[in-house]
Amino acid sequence: MTVAIVGLGLMGGSFAKALKKYNLCTKIIGYDHNIKHQEEAIELGLVDEIVSLEQLKIISDMIILCIPVDAIIAFNEQIKDISENITVVDFGSTKELIVKSLPQSLKSHYIPAHPMTGTEKFGPSAAIDGLYEDRIVVVCDLEHVQEVHKQRVLDTFNAIKMKIVYMDSSNHDVHACFMSHLPHAISFSLATTVMSHEDPNSIIALAAGGFKDMSRVAKSSPNMWSDIFRQNRSNLLNSITLFEEQMKYAKQLLENEEYDKLHQWMSKANSLHDIL
Repeated sequence: MTVAIVGLGLMGGSFAKALKKYNLCTKIIGYDHNIKHQEEAIELGLVDEIVSLEQLKIISDMIILCIPVDAIIAFNEQIKDISENITVVDFGSTKELIVKSLPQSLKSHYIPAHPMTGTEKFGPSAAIDGLYEDRIVVVCDLEHVQEVHKQRVLDTFNAIKMKIVYMDSSNHDVHACFMSHLPHAISFSLATTVMSHEDPNSIIALAAGGFKDMSRVAKSSPNMWSDIFRQNRSNLLNSITLFEEQMKYAKQLLENEEYDKLHQWMSKANSLHDIL
């Protein structure tokens, strides 16, 4: 099987590593609009060859889209004339708009998926071993997909030890918002709050585990995350509203010096880790 990786950064490069580790294909070809990423991917041995779009459409057995969510929609238009024998998988962090925008010709051999993994780093040098192992991958909206393509993708995910969860694209976007998109918005907000202070360097000099943990994902690509926020705008707005209500409640307890209630509020938050 020849697998094409479109987007040779953290997600695409790490998936290529997983494919090679478990010997799941005979050849990995790469496609990326960034010339430097192409060169790095070859130098790092992530892919065997860089190909053109026209080559990719002909010689691939499976195409993995590891590019920003807006780019996925645009790219699907460019490959809508490919053979129905080619399996296409997208790794976008949002799903509903991608599914709704999918060309009719791709629906029988297209798998919308979202691996719940990643780091704040990007580019081919960010690719790491084991990024996908023991991680959840959400697979959405398979009702129109031919069995051969379902099985090809599910077998691949199982082979690299991913945990498969099935969900429709609308529910995915709601749940992913709370688990990923809202935390990124909070992290960006925290980092911006500190950088907007009159003396940010003095604050950062005191940075310890808590701040570093919460601000880590604020190093994520603005290009990628502005697309995600745009595509999942409604769900993100709703989750921000709910978060604001909790912050207002905490502020109210502090203003009123209701420390017993503040303790109860924190204890309720502690219970989250009983189910994680």
